[in-house]
Amino acid sequence: MNESQRDFIKMDNATLAMFDNKMASDMMSAIYVIVTLANLTGNGVSLFLLLLRTSPKTPSIIFMVNLTLTDLFLGIVLPFQIVYQMQGYNWTLGVGMCNVLTVTFFANMYCSILSMTAISADRYLGIVKPMLFREMRERKIFAFISCILMWLLVLAVLSPLEQADLTFYVRERNIITCFDVLRKSMLPDIAHWAAFLFGMFVILFLCPFLITVYCYINIIWVLIRKSNSHQKGRAVRLACIVLFVFIFCFAPNNILLLAHTITKLYYNKSLYFYYKLSLSLSCINSCVDPFIYYFASKEFRRKFRQMLSLQTLSTAETQMIEGHRESFFSGRSTGNPNEDCDNS
Repeated sequence: MNESQRDFIKMDNATLAMFDNKMASDMMSAIYVIVTLANLTGNGVSLFLLLLRTSPKTPSIIFMVNLTLTDLFLGIVLPFQIVYQMQGYNWTLGVGMCNVLTVTFFANMYCSILSMTAISADRYLGIVKPMLFREMRERKIFAFISCILMWLLVLAVLSPLEQADLTFYVRERNIITCFDVLRKSMLPDIAHWAAFLFGMFVILFLCPFLITVYCYINIIWVLIRKSNSHQKGRAVRLACIVLFVFIFCFAPNNILLLAHTITKLYYNKSLYFYYKLSLSLSCINSCVDPFIYYFASKEFRRKFRQMLSLQTLSTAETQMIEGHRESFFSGRSTGNPNEDCDNS
């Protein structure tokens, strides 16, 4: 019997009710199955197009590749979550694999948030501040460094989940859970819990969300005043998709995590059932991200349509387009927002 099995703590009724709710468990399993299939298919195609068919590799394309890789990592580990759900919240794969699954869940969420924020900032510079962006757009090394810093920041904030034993033996149901029951002793004191929650909610969610909203509001405002309706329409659709992902996929999970932890620590009440449902919804972002690439990059759209035989180009047309590729987010070399800068 391992340490988690010896650590007997009486479960509250709300948590036990969640373990007994087979309908909710089946519903979450169904969501995970659909997300896994859509994730691996959509992001597999996206990675192929972004890496092998899209050129040049602009900063925005680099951020898209980073976003695609985070989504694929999630798609690879989701089957373990499905098995866990179908076994009635009984984890049989050990402490290490539980940590991998949990960290991958949260790393996907927060790396996706930071990647979408980076894409929106890149696009903001290309359309709203074209003169400033023109001086730095060829420095692709900054995009690589930004991606590395994203991962380092996320992994640093999530370090408690990487080091703690996230499995727990529930004596009342004779099951071993994975991340569904956390020990209060996972962190030394309330101050450490506060810092952990602050890092996840404020640094990794709220600040990037506000930056993203600011960027898209300014982008749409500039395009409404100076650009053609076709480009404006794409910008509005892209902004709506990104905001949908933030509001529908990320916001409920982060708000409920904060609310559940506070009510549990200070009032000994549980909101975990609702948080668990929101966690399954947060995975849907990995299915929506390919639509972001489609509306954000003209080059991605062109390659995708060619792959589906929706668009046939002559050799001359292809050579002409190949000679004029630029990132949608980089803008024209003239820096004129009235021109159609959607040419990645």
